[in-house]
Amino acid sequence: MHEDSPIDHSAGVENAPGNGVPLDPEDFLRVHPPFDRLGRSAMDVIGRTLEIDFAGRNSTILSRSDPVNDRLFVIRRGVVRLEAEKRRLELLEEGECFGFPSLISGCSPTVDVIAEEECLLYRIPKTTFDDLMDEPAFAAFFVDGIQQRLRRALRTEPTLMTADLASPARDLCDHPPVSVTPDATVAEAARVMSTAGVSSVLVDTEPPAILTDRDLRNRVLARGLPSTTPVSKAWSRPVHTLDASASLYAMLVFMLERRVHHVPLVEDGEVVGVVTDTDLLREHLTSPFHVLRSIDRSASPELLVNYANRLTGLVDGMVVSGLDAIQVARIVSTLNDAVMARVARAAEEDLGPPPCRYALMVHGSEGRREQTLLTDQDNALVYLDETEEAGAYFTELGKRIVGALVQASFPRCAGGFMADAWCKPLAEWRSTFAKWVTEPEPEALLGAANFFDFRRVWGTLSLDPLDDVIAGAADNRIFLAHLAAGGLRFRPPLGLFRTFKDEDGGIDLKKGGILPIVAIARVVGLEAGCRSRRSLDRLDAAHDAGIISGDGAEGLSEAFRYLHRLRLENQLNAHRAGRPISNTIPLEELVSLERRHLKDSFAQIREIQEWLAQRFDADRLG
Repeated sequence: MHEDSPIDHSAGVENAPGNGVPLDPEDFLRVHPPFDRLGRSAMDVIGRTLEIDFAGRNSTILSRSDPVNDRLFVIRRGVVRLEAEKRRLELLEEGECFGFPSLISGCSPTVDVIAEEECLLYRIPKTTFDDLMDEPAFAAFFVDGIQQRLRRALRTEPTLMTADLASPARDLCDHPPVSVTPDATVAEAARVMSTAGVSSVLVDTEPPAILTDRDLRNRVLARGLPSTTPVSKAWSRPVHTLDASASLYAMLVFMLERRVHHVPLVEDGEVVGVVTDTDLLREHLTSPFHVLRSIDRSASPELLVNYANRLTGLVDGMVVSGLDAIQVARIVSTLNDAVMARVARAAEEDLGPPPCRYALMVHGSEGRREQTLLTDQDNALVYLDETEEAGAYFTELGKRIVGALVQASFPRCAGGFMADAWCKPLAEWRSTFAKWVTEPEPEALLGAANFFDFRRVWGTLSLDPLDDVIAGAADNRIFLAHLAAGGLRFRPPLGLFRTFKDEDGGIDLKKGGILPIVAIARVVGLEAGCRSRRSLDRLDAAHDAGIISGDGAEGLSEAFRYLHRLRLENQLNAHRAGRPISNTIPLEELVSLERRHLKDSFAQIREIQEWLAQRFDADRLG
């Protein structure tokens, strides 16, 4: 930060760094609220007392550790970000004010203010600001601003997760692990747990086992077994362990995906402690666990009618806590999988046991684990036996699953890619997949683009035969070329001289940015033999296989993360305001820095699309 520099109008000293153009601060302020509400005399006072300051990129302008703030700041040029605990809360740009909550309260700043890029700032001293607050219209602007911030804080507080998700899991270990010998009885293990005040004990076997309070309740008491029962009759083995250096986020995902409540942490090959979901409860990371438990414990799918609202609130809290959109999507996918499993289980209970093994699979963004807020359904059924009885059973099962998901706020797929229509025996599915690869007609390419991102979420039928067909497509250059050509239909809305080609003032982030990257990743991932469905994994695999350059893979990955974050923030803002959620973001809601990042992302996509078209001569096929 520079020293105070009162304006000397006669000298014309206010020059933005590098452009050499004199600017009149009063003329600038008059067209920005709340200064546009002031008369000439008030503006003259501002002109006599206003100061100019410059802030370098990433420099701290205001800090919560400052004892007091005695200036109102106005951004003349640049962008600043408001932070709390290293979490970005908001971006402010040219013409916007900051510093007024602490200026009005006389307290320390409530947030950190960081220069996102080089900034030119106007500063109005507190004495001048206090005089201006006698103007009702001027004062109303700042009172409304504070009320809006309070309302925003109240909206996010119920789901706010305050833990530092990057901190290591070992930070939650407050005591060494407790263990018993393999010949101990359940009564002896229970006494050890009670004395130590823990909910689990490790069993000294190789590999180790674990006995939890749930094991005692479900495997001993519920079955009427005596207290002399050996721990080997109730333990869980092998134990799911996690490296003690793993982040809290990694632990959260680990517990959710494996449905475990206790995780032994390992360091240098030794268990150094056991962390429970209760420990995460104390760190305010419980919302995903609460939602998961409510799904599992729902007596019927009808009780999931509020799932969409609960999920949106949870996602809002995760974003505020600092998780990026890709991390959020992984947790949301786990919860969505649980809903799918719950409705399938309920349908089975109504229809009776299935006549053969089957699998409920999801595809599209859910199959890739890249869905954040609920969109339409993408699911299908695969069953083993090619009999009339099996066909009738699973046709009805598909109808019930789709109907129950609609009740749980999952809209029907506009294209009809759902289990009530896509319900086939495994052999027929395999034949369909193979035909899509060998005869890549437009309809086949649409099917491949949807279903080749599949994942099983319920059932016992292995889908490896379908995986094998997809893996075999790596050697079929004709299919890959047609798949590339199909994906190239989605183009970033960027015109000449990097101008946006918007529709009704908005940009469709999904169609113009996310889907093109997904299509590129699918093609190069299949060529690399990658079996993961996630777009980022496919790009990494293509880079490792020498198909795409490191810069290309990294640039697309960064663009993918940025577009997902921008879309998610836009959707959450729409939800908070009571507007319909969509993939389109109005251009006027983007600050200058976001516009620049969006253009850079689109330019990166377009460059890789041109490379892909040349690699497969795809323009000829398109």
